[in-house]
Amino acid sequence: MKAVRIHEFGGPEVLRYEDVPDPTPRKDQVLVRVRACAMNHLDLWVRKGLPGVSLPHILGSDVAGEIVEVGEYATGFKPAQRVLFAPMHFCNHCAKCVAGLQNQCPEFTVLGNRVDGGNCELIAVPAVNVIPIPDNLDFNQAASVPLVFLTAWHMLVGRANIRPGQTVLVLGASSGVGVAAIQIAKLFHSRVITTAGDEKKLEKAHALGADHGINHYKQKISEEVRKITNKEGVDIVIEHVGAATWEESLKSLKPAGTLVTCGATTGPNVGIELRFVYSRQLSVLGSYMGTMGELYDVLGHVFAGRLKPVVDRTFPLKYIRAAHEHMEKSQMFGKIVLNP
Repeated sequence: MKAVRIHEFGGPEVLRYEDVPDPTPRKDQVLVRVRACAMNHLDLWVRKGLPGVSLPHILGSDVAGEIVEVGEYATGFKPAQRVLFAPMHFCNHCAKCVAGLQNQCPEFTVLGNRVDGGNCELIAVPAVNVIPIPDNLDFNQAASVPLVFLTAWHMLVGRANIRPGQTVLVLGASSGVGVAAIQIAKLFHSRVITTAGDEKKLEKAHALGADHGINHYKQKISEEVRKITNKEGVDIVIEHVGAATWEESLKSLKPAGTLVTCGATTGPNVGIELRFVYSRQLSVLGSYMGTMGELYDVLGHVFAGRLKPVVDRTFPLKYIRAAHEHMEKSQMFGKIVLNP
């Protein structure tokens, strides 16, 4: 089969479109022909070099495709069935896994990080990770859902305990997590304030349901939040940008507000003024992916049409270098999808 592998860490030039052996599925696995694999910023970070990645390595976390072969122990599936993957690896037998807390498993990692991912034509994964998709969802849309919608759901519902009527600040409206978080917050009848780097992106965010938009290149986020909320601040901040927005995110919270973070696109090193945190009784929460139960919860809303994936652009897999360059320019709104 054809696959894209990295044999060394570096820029887009290290991505090699090449022939590799077809995978042989175990008895508990399902072999799937990949029809679409959506990109995430994780692809860029792994390509540049992350600990625990063995080379050569196949990137790609979000996969949708058609079943080719079903292992003997993988019941409930059939060839040609349309599916997507839970974009994560876990042992499925430790205390955390059997308690339904897969993202706390000692072996937990994201597909395409410390295990090979979906930038290929065929992939074999455990049956527990395989989820059928409805006919009204095409492969590009299906691949655009799992990682970011699960992440946003875990942040808002699992960690921040969102309640109807709250005000939520979503950083980075055009990102995959931003697109998902805006819609999930509106599903809970919250008021949503979001940020983006240009007016076109803000217009698209409004179309998704955002009530207010802030141009973070022209406006100071915390000052605009105070104006919008009549100096109250927001209940929840969805933070995944990191160093560039961290201080503004904290300043945007109302007393007893919650900042929940799942990433650090602009850098992981931030400062916290502890007196500001404890005197205002703020909560700062970490969030990493989510559980299988949460994935099924959010997919139920996607499959019913209440939450909608947004595809920015598609690329043939062999043009993956152009796709990485497009992502690095940060001009997209929604997901970049690769088609083998």
